[in-house]
Amino acid sequence: MTATVDARGLSCPQPVIMTLNEIETGKDKEIVVLVDTDTSKENVMRAAASQGCRVGQVTPEGEGYRIAITKG
Repeated sequence: MTATVDARGLSCPQPVIMTLNEIETGKDKEIVVLVDTDTSKENVMRAAASQGCRVGQVTPEGEGYRIAITKG
């Protein structure tokens, strides 16, 4: 299954904290993070990579982005 972290409307560091919490405590290997700013997108991608996750496809969605992350 895929977990979804909806961080739209939140400013950093909230999207990063939410993503790191899901990486740490979530049981799903696939995580989709929704953000609505370029800064949040870049920070979430960097944070996920620092935890050994693979950042996959980043696609524009509405006024924001959908970031696909794979744990491990």
